[in-house]
Amino acid sequence: MTVSNQKGGVGKTTTAVNVASALAGLGAKVLVIDLDPQGNASTALGVPHSAEVPSIYDVLIEEFPLADIVQQSPEDPNLFCAPSTIHLAGAEIELVAQVAREHRLRRALEDYLVDSPMDFVIIDCPPSLGLLTINAFTAASEVFIPIQCEYYALEGLSQLLGSIQMIQKHLNPSLHLSTILLTMFDGRTRLAQQVADEVRTHFPTQVLETVIPRSVRVSEAPSFGQTVIAYDGQSAGAIAYREAAVEIASRTATQSKEK
Repeated sequence: MTVSNQKGGVGKTTTAVNVASALAGLGAKVLVIDLDPQGNASTALGVPHSAEVPSIYDVLIEEFPLADIVQQSPEDPNLFCAPSTIHLAGAEIELVAQVAREHRLRRALEDYLVDSPMDFVIIDCPPSLGLLTINAFTAASEVFIPIQCEYYALEGLSQLLGSIQMIQKHLNPSLHLSTILLTMFDGRTRLAQQVADEVRTHFPTQVLETVIPRSVRVSEAPSFGQTVIAYDGQSAGAIAYREAAVEIASRTATQSKEK
């Protein structure tokens, strides 16, 4: 799954790491690929990602095997991370001149999964539609969009859906929008409820039943190098992310049976 939304501040990284941690807690083997140069997903999973650490940059540009850079998160033995470093900031430009530039992540991931099978691979994208995000879309089969329950929530979504269609047509026919998660939900406001209703009307099968409430604990956790699941597992945010993970896992199990 690639977690994407070119609108910043919607809880992409927070959603990626907390859903990954919750899935690992359910017993699934999970790999998080941090494709954002800021490296916030690596930080939240407690994985070192200073400039000298081998990272996803080396995989995309230097063609390192993914196995050489993947680290186990101290949070859970089932949770793994391919870290991002500051070098990734220049990768957008460097990728332009590379052969098969859109397929580099997919090839590396396919090779890795042969020897190290995972139940879920979650790719955290930067908030833009550049070559890093295109690599994520080409490598993934599902798009997972966190949507903030705010006035501008649906703005920019049509652009993202257009990008998904373009990738489907030219690079990856199996890509589809599978999951939408409503984040930063404030049940006290009518606006949040209106946004939730509108998103559910437009995407009835993709939106998860679970909504993620606004939560101080969710915001605090990354500063301790942890997901909210590890930081305060009984908080409202942690419980909501665990419920979302159960929904995602049960949907995946249902789809596998149908196949």
